[in-house]
Amino acid sequence: MATLLDAPTTPTPPTLPLVPVDGNGAVSVRPARGVPRRGERPVGLYDLALPELTDRLVALGAPGYRARQLYAGVYGRLTADYAELTDLPAALRAELAATLPLTTLAPVREQEADGGETVKTLYRTFDGQFVETVTMFYPDRVTVCVSCQVGCAVGCAFCATGLGGLTRNLTTGEMVAQVVGAARLARGRDRALTNLVMMGMGEPLQNYAATMKLVAILHDPAGLNFGARRITISTSGVVPKIGALAAEPYQVNLAVSLHAPDDALRDTLVPLNRRYPIAELMAACRRYGEATGRRVSFEYALMSGINDGEATARALGTLLRESGVLCHVNVIPLNPVDVLPYARPTRVGIERFAETVRAAGIPTTVRYSRGVEIAAACGQLRAEHMAAPQPAP
Repeated sequence: MATLLDAPTTPTPPTLPLVPVDGNGAVSVRPARGVPRRGERPVGLYDLALPELTDRLVALGAPGYRARQLYAGVYGRLTADYAELTDLPAALRAELAATLPLTTLAPVREQEADGGETVKTLYRTFDGQFVETVTMFYPDRVTVCVSCQVGCAVGCAFCATGLGGLTRNLTTGEMVAQVVGAARLARGRDRALTNLVMMGMGEPLQNYAATMKLVAILHDPAGLNFGARRITISTSGVVPKIGALAAEPYQVNLAVSLHAPDDALRDTLVPLNRRYPIAELMAACRRYGEATGRRVSFEYALMSGINDGEATARALGTLLRESGVLCHVNVIPLNPVDVLPYARPTRVGIERFAETVRAAGIPTTVRYSRGVEIAAACGQLRAEHMAAPQPAP
């Protein structure tokens, strides 16, 4: 298959502002002072899979079945305090409250948009970092967008999350806490959380083990019993881990943040492309589809004058048609970031781009961003909070 780099319809990529990257296409990051080493991080109940919790309770002298009671309380009933778990002995509740917090994540700030249908929550971690979660209410579903890292090392040119580089990975418990918080929010409105997308701050496949443990905990029938097919893991293109994901027992969905149909343009938008170029990425996605029988979603953030031209749309359609990947394209008009020079196209331009891709035989949906008025793009609320003057302790 000929590469699209040689196609005469491929536009010349614009010059874009980029943060420094290393030879592997990742953002150069200096470790933040005070970031705890892995062994120093506190463990909460949300960090523990059911067998781990069972072992911990048995070590305390409690019968193993108490772990299932705990799971039923904190996940089934979404209990937020050990004191409310009155089916457990008072002494055990006191011991757990003293030695195993439910969560190490604390909500700091909440913003609503779209008439209350989009809720963005800012959390503070145990070590004073900040991460974001977005809960979106639709007529037929409630979706939570979860963060997996403090910052991000990928450094996509149009994303607020990567502006400060990567501080650290989130623990499984810190990710589970975001989901439980969204489930409580939904229940407070007599709704149920139905979908989870790993599309918040960070690159899930660069925090692979913790992300897969998150899936296992949520999927456990003794807990939230959250179907794996309702979970979507998004990646900017970490090729080796796409292969690992295909071998997992959980039937999660894969979304790939593509944003460009050729290496010249994608190198400027997604620096990770310099390590895993489009040909390798497409091959990995094709193998994933062949191994799992599942469709890959390609996410395409549409930016005015950058990647929204008709020639680019034709090149995208050609790339995906010739790739052999069973796929679907989600065209996502950019949610603008104040400090970055990118804008969303007009509605007419958006629909024209999508129709051009459809004409190549690629199923394509336009997904308009939620929460524009509350800076719902990844990392914006965190950046605003950190930039604002903080009250004296």
